[in-house]
Parts: sequence; C-alpha cells; structure tokens
Amino acid sequence: MTPTAPPIAVTPGEPAGIGPDLLLAIAARDWPAPLVAITDPELLADRAAKLGLSIRLTDFHGDVKSHRKGELPVIPVPLNAPVTAGRPDPANAEHVLETLRRATIGCVNHVFAAVVTGPVHKGVINAAGVPFTGHTEFFAEQTGTEQVLMVLAAPGLRVALATTHLPLSEVAAALDPDRLATTLELLHAGLVKHFGIERPRIHVLGLNPHAGEDGHLGREEIEIIEPVLNRLRNQGMDLEGPLPACTAFHPQRLAECDAVLAMYHDQGLPVLKHLGFGQAVNITFGLPFIRTSVDHGTACELAGTGRADPGSLIAAIETAIGMSERAGLRMVGSE
Repeated sequence: MTPTAPPIAVTPGEPAGIGPDLLLAIAARDWPAPLVAITDPELLADRAAKLGLSIRLTDFHGDVKSHRKGELPVIPVPLNAPVTAGRPDPANAEHVLETLRRATIGCVNHVFAAVVTGPVHKGVINAAGVPFTGHTEFFAEQTGTEQVLMVLAAPGLRVALATTHLPLSEVAAALDPDRLATTLELLHAGLVKHFGIERPRIHVLGLNPHAGEDGHLGREEIEIIEPVLNRLRNQGMDLEGPLPACTAFHPQRLAECDAVLAMYHDQGLPVLKHLGFGQAVNITFGLPFIRTSVDHGTACELAGTGRADPGSLIAAIETAIGMSERAGLRMVGSE
C-alpha cells in the first residue's frame, strides 16, 4: 500500500497582514492533500471572527490523513504581542521567524511534504534588530544550503534570478562565474525534477542594456556570462543568450523557452508580475525540501477587510502538491 503523503505546512507570514485571512480562505476549500497551519491559533480565531468565517481549528498531532473542508489543524506558535489587523509590530518578528524555523524542522524531518509561505514584512523584521533579506535566504541558512535559486512561475512564464535581494549597485560584483554556473545548473535540474521537462530550454538575459552592445555598454556579458554559457552548452544544456532584456519577453521569444534567467530582481519580476500577478508562485530550487510562496506582499491595508485575494496562495499550494506528487508522494482526496 502506498503511504499517505505528509501534510503541506502553511505559514501565514506577517500576522498583521493578509496572511491569516488567506490561510482561513484556503481552509474553507477542498484540497487533495492535508494542510496544517503553523501560527498562533488565537490569531486565526480572532481574524475569522473579524471576517465572519466559521473555520474549526484543531491541534495537529501528526495524524492528519486528508483535508476536511472548513477545518484547519494548527501547530501553535504564540504571538509575542497582541495583533491589530493592518498594524505590524516588530515585537512579533520573532514569532514570524519561529514559524519558519518550525516549518524547516518539519520539512527536514519529513513531517511535512512541503512548506508554503505567506508574505512576511522584511522591514518590520529588520526593525526588530534581526537582519532578514527574505524567505529564500532564511531557508538556505537554516538548512546550511550554500546556494539556492529563486524561481517565480506564472501561466506562460517562469523567471529565475541570478541575484535576489541586493542593492542594484552590488549586482555586477555578485555575478561570479562559478556562482552563475551553479545557478544555471540548479535551474536546469529543478525544471527536470519539479516540472518534468526532459530537456529544459533556458534563455539567459544580459546584465547591461542591449546585453552590453558588444562591450560598449559593459563587459559583464563578454567576460562573465558568455564563458559560463559556453561551458554549460558543452555539457549539454540548452541555453540561449546573453539576450537583451528589452526584447527577451516578447511572446514569440517566450514560446521558445521553458524559463528565463534574469540577472537581478527587478530585471525579470516586473514582467512576470504584470503578466500573472495574483496567479504567480515563488519557488525555491536547491533546498532539501519543497518550498513555494505567494507572489505578493503583506497588503496590510486589506487585512481583516475580506477583500484579500487568495489566488496566489491557492496557486502556491497547488504547485507544492504537484511537486510533491512528482517527488513520489501520493496525495489523498478531501473528506
């Protein structure tokens, strides 16, 4: 008999943001996999009352076999301070980080099949005196993973990032040839493993306008990117580039590839979010477990209003379930 898959863990992120609203919304739906929330159950109960939702919160004991619509098992992580929807408090930064630590431990120990993360407020965590650049870097540090890759996927487009949360002034110096090669290897392997693409076609953007214009607008393409691409092509990878970013996202070009590697955060993500905001999913390749996330921020102004759109969280959970199934875990139907 094939064993039942472990549950998908979900962390709501910033407690004063829309994460708790979204978590309650997905609990009210049918799912082909068991879900478990990692947060303070009193936060969810208070937010459910504010939203007029009836969700039965239960304690998680590791024996959840399937999702029951309108019910949500919870691993309790107490808040450090009372929460007012829409008003983040740095006092709760440690609560947010503890939910992520619990998720990491559970995934590493195979208690969870995957973790899906809601939006955190990086500024609030840093205001609490904790250096924090994002989920991607946090999970890498927690697991001792030297290099991971941020990939965002929307209908018709996947964008990976060679560098993530860096000031623009530091991007060029961060384009180390070995690190770029590893990034492309992670992207290639992730597309094969998680999306079932036998021979991924990857388009690689240049760093500079017009991909450097033959060195007249910068030499990173000639000195760093092209040599890495040539080396990996010789190993059998299907790579095109370095391409000018200004034309790389034309629909005809996108139809010719399975993913685009951008050199920095705001080179690739504005296009993806324009095409698929609310449907896009943030995925981390290279971790020892499956992690997906929403493509948006905390939207504190919508917290507790009933106007938060759960579309991206739904897509993130669906993606995590699909990745889990491709990893050989059988999902069971909802009750």
